[in-house]
Amino acid sequence: MNLDYRERIDKVIAYIEEHSSQPLKLDTLAEISHFSKFHFSRIFTAMVGVTPMVFVNRKRIQHALVLLTETNKTILEVAGQCGFESVSVFNAHFKRYYGCTPGSIRNSSRRNSNFASSFSNIQAESASLADYNRARSNPLLRRAWDSMVEIRQIPEIEVAYIRHIGSYLDTYSAWDKLSRWADQHGLHAGNQQFIGISLDDGDLVEESACRYDACVTVPEGFEQGAHRPQVEFKTVSGGMYAVYSYYDTVDKLVLAYDSMFSVWLPRSGYEADDRPCLEFCLNDPMKDQQGKCKVDLYIPIRQRV
Repeated sequence: MNLDYRERIDKVIAYIEEHSSQPLKLDTLAEISHFSKFHFSRIFTAMVGVTPMVFVNRKRIQHALVLLTETNKTILEVAGQCGFESVSVFNAHFKRYYGCTPGSIRNSSRRNSNFASSFSNIQAESASLADYNRARSNPLLRRAWDSMVEIRQIPEIEVAYIRHIGSYLDTYSAWDKLSRWADQHGLHAGNQQFIGISLDDGDLVEESACRYDACVTVPEGFEQGAHRPQVEFKTVSGGMYAVYSYYDTVDKLVLAYDSMFSVWLPRSGYEADDRPCLEFCLNDPMKDQQGKCKVDLYIPIRQRV
């Protein structure tokens, strides 16, 4: 794994540990890492194993355990000192992480001076996240990835699209509407390209609020005004992309994203920029004998400075 990536994530982790009692925003953490704000959370999650905010809350809860068992601070004081906006929010996170309330921890620790050590296995599990930065320079793995990923430059693309809001597994309704419209206007797979664009990170946005655009390219000079509001139009950014060809069921596409961001990208000499990823759809999964989708996954990249 590339040392530069490790150093940048380490810098974010050090900042979180030093400022966990203060309000922390993703934009701030992304600026510290010097990664794209659009892809920072995905990169952090791929390398560390949890989202940035889950990591922040985990650090806060671990600090809270120490304060509850080793000081006489009130639960309100502990909540404030660990960066939680209210006792109710603190209680909810603490119970989710340790399976009990801060009050029960406080009472148990007073009855048993060694109580905190019983949670060492949980803390050790979190500490093991440091393993994410172990050096891995397997040349066979590098060659395998190099053979599967192609760097391409593409121009700007004009598309018509229909937006889906909800689970990324339920985008078929948008594709069905777009396909019917495209057929009516002579836009077929033989002369145009169909592209899916996921606009939100599922780790940060509720599944029901995720935005996805089902797109079809349109020829130069295509009259747009007459077709609204059936479809909308926009320009998809061109530039340099890393392209990975995927063929499997739709639900496993997320694993391809994870592999690209956690395994290929840190070793590649590139980093993701602020453009969204593109999914060039090469078949109709409903017509595939195995129900699989064939997708060229385009990850937007730039040369690492």
